[in-house]
Amino acid sequence: MSSAGTGLQRRRGGGHGGPGNYEDDEGPSRTGSPAPMTGNGTASGSGTNGATRRRTKEEQAAASLAQDRNGGPEVRGGAGSITVTSAAGGHRIAYDPRDLQDEDESAEHPRLTLMEECLLMGLKDKQGYLSFWNDNISYTLRGCILIELALRKRISISRDTSASHRPRGVYVAPVQDRLVEVIDTKMTGEVLLDETLKLMKASERMSTAQWVDLLSGETWNVTKIGYQLKQVRERLAKGLVDKGILRTEKRNFLLFDMATHPISDSSAKDAVLRRILSLLTSTNTTVHSNLLYREEKRRILFPATRALCLLCCSFSANVLENALTHLSYDARESAFQKADDILTEFAQWPMAPSSSVATKSASQRIGEGSLAPSNSEAINGGASILELGKAVRAEMQSDQQAMGAFEAIAGVLHTLSRMDSLL
Repeated sequence: MSSAGTGLQRRRGGGHGGPGNYEDDEGPSRTGSPAPMTGNGTASGSGTNGATRRRTKEEQAAASLAQDRNGGPEVRGGAGSITVTSAAGGHRIAYDPRDLQDEDESAEHPRLTLMEECLLMGLKDKQGYLSFWNDNISYTLRGCILIELALRKRISISRDTSASHRPRGVYVAPVQDRLVEVIDTKMTGEVLLDETLKLMKASERMSTAQWVDLLSGETWNVTKIGYQLKQVRERLAKGLVDKGILRTEKRNFLLFDMATHPISDSSAKDAVLRRILSLLTSTNTTVHSNLLYREEKRRILFPATRALCLLCCSFSANVLENALTHLSYDARESAFQKADDILTEFAQWPMAPSSSVATKSASQRIGEGSLAPSNSEAINGGASILELGKAVRAEMQSDQQAMGAFEAIAGVLHTLSRMDSLL
């Protein structure tokens, strides 16, 4: 009986690993020898061989694409596109090889640009339009464009005017007057950034203050009128509509109709508010750079510097108040004073040379009417300027080639800090 039972088990095991486990077109011959047995009664290699024989849909698609590309000779267009002829159907397929290089670009930077985040801060959630009395946001958005290009390492302070490449004792121009140059002409995929990059590439080198003025149209030189960027707020709002964050509605204002853009996805604005409040009102004085953009679920390039620029630009654009409406009057004034101190400390080169700006004169600050005391950090909390300076310096030291880009950011912040005297 034991021998019969053993034979029965052997036959059952052989049947389990036999031809029934293979597909009809890939199974072994019915007259072939049975597959070798494993200890658990299954045929060894049956699952492995079946998996290797079956190709997934992704592999088939990749093989089909390779076959299409190899079907005919490549024809390069004048704009950089490549056209190939499919070997299977004879169809012509065109693609841009530069699109394959944009994956790293989108992986290192957040979904929203600095200009879009600043615009979101100023938009009313339900009404979908900016305040009619805000005259600073247009000028600040042009500065945000330059900062975004610097964060993406497209522009930098020229080496012959940079303080980082000058020996000690040699005169260096103020940070806002140092010349800016384009170091990478690769397009970013954002319309406003690419348009500005083309203007800067085709023009002579100018300082950050000059570029912000020209992009805003603040010039009496008629030959420079073409440098002004038109309809920046409307184009940014349409870009946010395309990203699914805003929606478009038509609103009647008694005398005229205007397109408004109420918020459709509130999670994007909530993330922006969280970053600003973490720097101003958080009970933790330490800056955790890896948590500033945790909603992106990937590593962002220069997160502390980007969050710092968002705070400074929101303050100079007069949209920071929208993030502090839930605070009391004293706490709100203290937060404004701290934002003013942060802007003053980082609007110079090197950035944040000291840990406190309590000794700075009030005439150098934007918020001259603030009633908050000078030691606003101790009263309102938030990330300390010392810790914020350490985080920014750590990001600068992590990429020595981007030192000129950080210097350009300091020049733009200095220009924005003097906005009350410019406008």
